[in-house]
Amino acid sequence: MMKARKIILMLLVLNLASGTLSAQKVNVDKAFAAAEKQTIVLLKEIENDTAASRKNQVSPRTVENGKLTMVSSRDWTSGFFPAELWFLYAHSKDQKWLDLARKYTEKIKREQFNTATHDLGFMIYCPFGNGYRLTGDTAYRNVIIQAAKSLSARFNPVAGVIKSWDHNTSKWKYPVIIDNMMNLELLFEATKLSGDSSFYKIAVTHANTTMKNHFRPDFSSWHVLDYDTTTGKVLQKLTAQGYNNASSWARGQAWALYGYTMCYRETKNPVYLAQARGIANLILTHPSIPKDGIPYWDYNDPKIPNVSRDASAAAITASALYELNTYVPGAGYKNKADKLLYSLNTAYTSKPGANKGFILEHSTGHRPAHSEIDVPINYADYYYLEALLRSK
Repeated sequence: MMKARKIILMLLVLNLASGTLSAQKVNVDKAFAAAEKQTIVLLKEIENDTAASRKNQVSPRTVENGKLTMVSSRDWTSGFFPAELWFLYAHSKDQKWLDLARKYTEKIKREQFNTATHDLGFMIYCPFGNGYRLTGDTAYRNVIIQAAKSLSARFNPVAGVIKSWDHNTSKWKYPVIIDNMMNLELLFEATKLSGDSSFYKIAVTHANTTMKNHFRPDFSSWHVLDYDTTTGKVLQKLTAQGYNNASSWARGQAWALYGYTMCYRETKNPVYLAQARGIANLILTHPSIPKDGIPYWDYNDPKIPNVSRDASAAAITASALYELNTYVPGAGYKNKADKLLYSLNTAYTSKPGANKGFILEHSTGHRPAHSEIDVPINYADYYYLEALLRSK
């Protein structure tokens, strides 16, 4: 199987390189100016949502049926909006955005002690990691380290992975989703900040186990794996948010690409780079990808093209490709990222003042649950802004 995977990777890389064309560039300053205007609209919507305030809902997640959805700090998406504010500050250096970033980041602080979720990378590291990088505030450093301790409590050394979910115990015993790769950055950073190598070791073990079990020979990924914590064996390979157990859920492939690119950055292990390149080429050469590069919600939905796209998957992919390009310059990844970013910027951004102030539209959250289909959503905006910054 490993030999077959290497052959596939070589062919895909050749295909990508031979098909490289010059992509149009996005005017980053203009894109950020538009994003700032949208965010000002969203901030007013938040301020006017008195019901959300009474319910202690602190972060905007999406818009469905014309209504703004706010969430509590315990929601897995709670950290994206404050992190977007950090990106606006990073680009503009405007004190206004710094003050707002600090304000909304503080609202998520309590989750550093949350041991009931694997999503602390999203919830804590996105806002506090960016906040620490941009300000050096030692209070943010301490939150990152504590969150890593909380996340580490979900690691099982026999299975070699961090447990994702505690719900639906009738369906699985120890579920691990591909999304979990995104939370490893928190652990890598905590080792650098604390000197405690246990966080690093957990991250590497999880990445290795996931690479061994979560991928098919063509580098596509299952969404959910169920582990036996007594033997470490995989009990089931299935999906929760994809079309079916054998399909490739678009955002899952994007999480995988971003995750292994990040793992290479943190470890310089060439195995992770090869994995990231294989995933990238699967995404970029898949026959179901439309001309503009923005994927349908699942690569294998038989109703394509009459199904929803997922701009969030494209934004995650673009951001990851910009980083991957720094490790493999000349392989065509920057050109592909430019194309994705251009498509998002020109055809998937909200009209000024629309969508309650969210930046991108046409994302798909959880189609099988009939939830958040063809809507704006905060993580799409976050990775779009990150991609804009990385494009420079």
